[in-house]
Amino acid sequence: MARRTVPLLLLTLAVGLAGSSQGDREPVYRDCVLRCEERNCSGDALKHFRSRQPIYMSLAGWTCRDDCKYECMWLTVGLYLQEGYRVPQFHGKWPFSRFLFIQEPASALASLLNGLASLVMLCRYRASVPASSPMYHTCMAFAWVSLNAWFWSTVFHTRDTDLTEKMDYFCASAVILHSVYLCCVRTVGLQHPTVASAFGALLLLLLTGHISYLSLVHFDYGYNMMANVAIGLVNLAWWLVWCLRNHRRLPHTRRCMVVVVLLQGLSLLELLDFPPLFWVLDAHAIWHISTIPVHTLFFRSVLRPASGFPFSALPCLLPLLLACCPPPTVWDVL
Repeated sequence: MARRTVPLLLLTLAVGLAGSSQGDREPVYRDCVLRCEERNCSGDALKHFRSRQPIYMSLAGWTCRDDCKYECMWLTVGLYLQEGYRVPQFHGKWPFSRFLFIQEPASALASLLNGLASLVMLCRYRASVPASSPMYHTCMAFAWVSLNAWFWSTVFHTRDTDLTEKMDYFCASAVILHSVYLCCVRTVGLQHPTVASAFGALLLLLLTGHISYLSLVHFDYGYNMMANVAIGLVNLAWWLVWCLRNHRRLPHTRRCMVVVVLLQGLSLLELLDFPPLFWVLDAHAIWHISTIPVHTLFFRSVLRPASGFPFSALPCLLPLLLACCPPPTVWDVL
């Protein structure tokens, strides 16, 4: 088998085949998985597999079939490289070297560190800002929504299943829509709370419809990406327009614009799609890693001492997936 030429499929055949990629459509891969399952995943062979499987692998939900897919993936990758072809994707993902039970080590670690950075800044926020500040509860709610999203991002990159994938995508969409709501509250809602409440209800309906369509009708990756990018761009434009209109009256909005543009620029790292370096570090992981210091950067550059309590919306600095989630501005003493 090691000497046979990898049968490449035409890229045009990929159109319309949702959930599959060139690697997992290869006959070599499919035959390997089938033989592996017949040999190891039934009867006494399955009992033997379970008896020698590390406890952390079984607790993480790794099955005999999953192990077959993992081993056959690397067999196929080896054949591609041997024949001089580009590394293929499998089931929509690049091949990653598993660490213990963690499927994508770099992305999982980066998501965890982003969550920890956000949590630290949230604790500082609560210690610095009184609960009586106008947007305190709005930002606190957004902070917990964001922390929940980072949690599911960590879980998804640790173990990719249908459930963890959906939770990662849905929670990211919730962050993006909540960030738009927070933008509305900051720019309009403080003067017109009824407008902000109505807008929030509309966004909640949009989120419900979005999740219902993806869950009950069709899990469309292209639609999900376009929807998130569209909302993220609306959010970006809204914040930039507001900052530009108020930069003379509120000088700290300039720092807000810097962070907004920085986050948007970092999201462009997603366009650098390439096979993972050392089979661990891909463009998505680099993007997540690059956002870790932004939490502290924004906190140190904007949350400054004043004659009283400063108002900070630091927890709103949580960009997820392909969307930029710009932070609200920092108020002077209210």
